[in-house]
Amino acid sequence: MKEKILCIDDEMDILTTLRFALERESYRVTTAENGEDALQKMHEDLPDLVVLDWMLPGMDGLGVCRAIRADTKLAHLPIIMLTAKTEETDMVVGLEMGADDYLPKPFSNKILIARIRALLRRQEITQTPESTLIRGPFLINVTRREISYEGNIIPLTFTEFELFHLLCKRPGWVLSRAQIVEAIKGGGYPVTERAVDVQIVGLRKHLGDAGDYIETVRGVGYKFKD
Repeated sequence: MKEKILCIDDEMDILTTLRFALERESYRVTTAENGEDALQKMHEDLPDLVVLDWMLPGMDGLGVCRAIRADTKLAHLPIIMLTAKTEETDMVVGLEMGADDYLPKPFSNKILIARIRALLRRQEITQTPESTLIRGPFLINVTRREISYEGNIIPLTFTEFELFHLLCKRPGWVLSRAQIVEAIKGGGYPVTERAVDVQIVGLRKHLGDAGDYIETVRGVGYKFKD
């Protein structure tokens, strides 16, 4: 059975268009017109991915994003944020709040579906077979998408986990920002280098004192301390 996608937007015509486009690809679709209703629906019937509009009445998209990332039941959900805001600083803010992808309005349904497929495909790849990876004080359960540090599970967003896992697989290797984007998002993905830096900042913040294991190589990129 195809994955379930929750679309959140206060414009009914956009929700109708999203439902038609996604159901045509055999996805199961639920919708919500505000953040509070969306969070309730997530708890009642957990989706596989969230398409979230930035500009919502009441709790806006950033607030919904923060609430998802703060909830242990929902924190793992991939989030694609839709917004009429097109400045790079707006994209960075969305990523800082925990969005995994960002699509400006007006958007192409084909591009949105491609982004959805990419996020769900990466999630599926890490689900089977079950495997674990040990790097220094970290235990990484790839299947469960969990990272433990000194016995405590560290909550990470979908993309932060992908980034941490990528660096941990190659300890001591320096990966450029372009290499990181290609490995996590795929070739030709339109994202700025600053967006990678934002994800690194968020990752280090979640790692706390262990954030020093992610080293910056000035002028090149990042590596996991060997």
